[in-house]
Amino acid sequence: MTTEQSPKVFRLGESAVVIDCTNFFPEVSRLTIQRKIWWLAERCRQTDDFIDIVPGMNNLTLFMKSTNRINYWLAQLGDFWLQAKQMNLSGRNVEIPIVYGGEFGPDLEQVARYHQLSCEEVIRRHSSGSYTVLFLGFQPGFPYLDGLDSNLFTPRLSVPRISIPAGSVGIGGNQTGIYPASAPGGWQLIGRTNMPLFTPQSPGSPTLVTPGDTVQFIPVASLEFDAE
Repeated sequence: MTTEQSPKVFRLGESAVVIDCTNFFPEVSRLTIQRKIWWLAERCRQTDDFIDIVPGMNNLTLFMKSTNRINYWLAQLGDFWLQAKQMNLSGRNVEIPIVYGGEFGPDLEQVARYHQLSCEEVIRRHSSGSYTVLFLGFQPGFPYLDGLDSNLFTPRLSVPRISIPAGSVGIGGNQTGIYPASAPGGWQLIGRTNMPLFTPQSPGSPTLVTPGDTVQFIPVASLEFDAE
């Protein structure tokens, strides 16, 4: 591994350690990095040193039970990363219906103009992708999805919206994602689904998707949506 691809390892507050590999991208794909993050998280779960282990976007935060072990992990995480393998989580394939454009995708035309494509081509490219859930964050159940066609990479809005409806599907830079609940946000909105992404009262998993799942967007002409 080159010096430029050495992970950053640092202390966070009084009782946490972070290993951050975001500087590897774009030389190494986000999915490749994330698979090694998953492996490292599993390796750390086999110890009794942590009260919480939180995989993020190409990073891993470890919350220590005892501050006496922080220096050990600061010294060892780089070596553990060199040993890390790509871990494939046994995920499901989840099909998500989406209405593109119109009132449900107000930024579709802007995305098309930005890339000098037709709206139909943006829809075709976006719905043709097979996306891997890297992690859930920002909101409970918000999936950060890897696999967006590079020809659809689009900057976030310069001025975020105050409120984005639940189910909105957007593009933010080189990723696509889905808002589980109404919230402020700056992603380019291209469509909406009516599938609930976070149901805390569910007897099973409260989230529709989990890290390692794959997502396929299915274009549909109409859906029934709950009133905002």
